[in-house]
Formats: sequence, C-alpha cells, structure tokens
Amino acid sequence: MATAPAPLSLSASTLPARLRAAAVPAGARGGQTRRGRMVVRAKIREIFMPALSSTMTEGKIVSWSAAEGDRVSKGDAVVVVESDKADMDVETFHDGIVAAVLVPAGESAPVGAPIALLAESEEEVPLALAKAQELANGQPQQAPPAPMEDAAAAPPPPPSPAAAPAPVAAGTKGIASPQAKKLAKQHRVDLAKVTGTGPYGRITPEDVEAAAGIQPKPKPAAVAAASAPAAAPSAAAVHQAAVLPPVPGATVVPFTTMQAAVSKNMVESLAVPTFRVGYPIVTDKLDELYEKVKPKGVTMTVLLAKAAAMALAQHPVVNASCRDGKSFTYNSNINIAVAVAIDGGLITPVLQDADKLDIYLLSQNWKDLVKKARAKQLQPNEYSSGTFTLSNLGMFGVDRFDAILPPGQGAIMAVGASKPTVLADKDGFFSVKSKMLVNVTADHRTVYGADLAAFLQTFAKIIEDPESLTL
Repeated sequence: MATAPAPLSLSASTLPARLRAAAVPAGARGGQTRRGRMVVRAKIREIFMPALSSTMTEGKIVSWSAAEGDRVSKGDAVVVVESDKADMDVETFHDGIVAAVLVPAGESAPVGAPIALLAESEEEVPLALAKAQELANGQPQQAPPAPMEDAAAAPPPPPSPAAAPAPVAAGTKGIASPQAKKLAKQHRVDLAKVTGTGPYGRITPEDVEAAAGIQPKPKPAAVAAASAPAAAPSAAAVHQAAVLPPVPGATVVPFTTMQAAVSKNMVESLAVPTFRVGYPIVTDKLDELYEKVKPKGVTMTVLLAKAAAMALAQHPVVNASCRDGKSFTYNSNINIAVAVAIDGGLITPVLQDADKLDIYLLSQNWKDLVKKARAKQLQPNEYSSGTFTLSNLGMFGVDRFDAILPPGQGAIMAVGASKPTVLADKDGFFSVKSKMLVNVTADHRTVYGADLAAFLQTFAKIIEDPESLTL
C-alpha cells in the first residue's frame, strides 16, 4: 500500500526524488507524441484573488486554510480574504493539490491576480513550482513603480532625443525666423556665422542669443518643460501637505483595507453635486411606541429604517440613483443601509425590502447583520445592495450633523438625538415636546428640493403618528 506523500513546500528541492524527476517526465500520463516529441498536458490551475464587492480593487490574505502540499476538493475553503468590507472564505472550484502559495498571509494582491497554484496530481507539482518561480521572476518586469522610479531618476536622457534636429553649417544666410532676424539686428549678430538648429537648419531666436552670449529665454514649451520638475514638487507638496512628517513621538498607522475603501468612496462622493435639507420632527409618540416594543427586541434604528422605507415607497425618486451621469436608475427594492461603526472602520449592513417586512422581523435581521458585521462575516449582498442610507448618531447625544452621500445612492439621512424642546402651537400656547432634527443629503442630479421636502414631510407624518409602523 502506497504511503501518503510528504507535505510539500514552495521549494522543489524538498520534494521526493520521484517528484523532482517528474518535472519533465519521459512518459507523462495524458501526454501525446507529436513528431517524435512528448507533449505534456499538465493541469495546473491558478487560484485568483476574487472580487468580493463591487468596490474591491485588491484583497489582503488573512490566512490560508490550506497549506502547500494539502489536497483539496472542489468547494473547500482554501483562503480567508479581507476585502474592503469583510473577511470571507474563498473556495476552490477544482480538486487538486495546493502546490504553491504565491501571496502569503498578511500580504495583498489586486483583484484577478493569481494567489496560489493548484496541481491536479503529484506529478504536476514540480511543474507548478516552476511556474511559480517564473511568476516570481516576472514580477519585477511588470511592476510599474520600478520603471517609473528609473525614469524619474534619469531625466537627462530625454534631451538627447530632443537634440535630433541636425544643425546646419554656418553660412546659410537668410534661413532665419523673423524674431531671430530682429534679435540679430539688436545684438549685432551676423546670421551668416550662426548655425541653425531649427527645422531644416532654420535659425531660431535661441541660436541668435547663444551666438551673442546671452542666456536664452525659454520658449513656452520650454517653460512648461522646465517648470514640470518644479510643478511636480509643488503638486507633491500639495500631497505632502496631507502627508506631513509625523510630529515627534507620533506613530503613523497605514489604513486597513476597509479604511482605504471608505477613504476612496468618500473622495469619489465629492464629484457628486449634492444638497442638504433639514427637518424638525416631534417624536413623543415614537418614543412611546419604542418603550412598548423595546422589550421585544425592536431598536430605535429599526423603527427609523422602517419609517424611511415607508416614506420612500411613496417617493421613489428619493430611492433612485444616477450611476452614469445621464439617466435615473429606479430601484424596485427599498433596501435601507444603516451605518455601523466597527473596530477599524465603518460598514453599512443592509435591511433588504424594509418596506415589506414588519418591525419584529426587521429587528431580528438587524441583530444578525450587526453580529456578522462586527465579526467581519457579511456577505457582499448584505452590505452592497443598499438603495438609501440611514446614519443615526442620536444615541450619542448628537443633535444634528450632515452625512456624506455614499457612491451609487440618491440620498442619505442623518438622524440626531430627540431632545425636550419648548414649542408653541397654532393658538400660541407653549408646551414641552421631544423633537429631533433630521438632515438629508441628496444627489441633485436626480432629487430636487421639492422632492426631498415632500419626502421629509411624509417621513415626519409617519414618525409623529407611528401606529402604521406596527402594521
């Protein structure tokens, strides 16, 4: 009975002799003879970095569930990847042996890049290792930073191609630009003794100034070229302004994958023309309802999400979005994304079909979503399918704030704390009532002021008479 193969490492030298010899087999299985030569049909498959969300551009390897040399089956989880939103298990689509890990734990790779090689059998393992070595050797040639640094470190070479126009020997009198003739007259330069460096030997103003021993004034193009290095530092200085040297004793901590994604989305949102509308809402009856349903596990966040969903059902344009700058996208579902702060970032779990579910089922769903979010186990559809976002800082005592519109949505609601406020009724009588301020940021390409005002009026009516929330 054959013994099980020893665990394999990335180095082929640690393989059994029979596997090293199999790297170029004389009679490999599945091989075919063509013109007297053996053609080996090795089945080596790449495991790629998957796109776990629509905004993910690269992923970080948290850990490898399968080590080099492990045999895996289709559907087995082989690696845990940290995306911009969550940590997810990545499964293999084929049976085989994990021959080589190309991206170790703790390192990142762009979406679509190979992160491991899977060999169909032991005989293909050495070939997979050879391919891994080829990929490793090929990376320096494909890495963009190195060539860019070399190009930046060697600015002198470009002038040599620029000196391609062949100078024409002196004595070509009359081949000069009008400006060159004018300068020659001013500086008493004999054009017949000037060597032209312009097109077809034409004498340029710079040629005249050089003949007169004057430092030539740079042409506009030259100014741009000369100022380019200066402009680069100034542009770099602008970036450096945001990345100033740390204060002595400070510690610089790079963004996590999630924080980098949040930063990218926030910067992208600045390109969207937004406007903001605030609205005061009396919450006495909502507070009473909350006290009744709180023992049943219903949170204030769920009540607000349900009220927003019911209002969006009556104002679908606020639930719409503009994704191409040319059209409206009306969403058939009302999915309320709710901002949640977690360790190391921010995520927005989505209460899907919030207008169709009752507050008790929504509360159960919300509890599950928050638990998965804090464990970084949300599935892509659980955080990327929102059509409207709710951000509630009222529980922290914040009375008002503005929220930044997430990319791909039409509006986001910022909810402040409900506080006792002295109010006057239509008859002039004063009373103390609880009031909260709601601010909505909307995409002005799809939502206009009247649309948002009408939506907020509907939302306020639901909050001030919340019995419909329990239906």
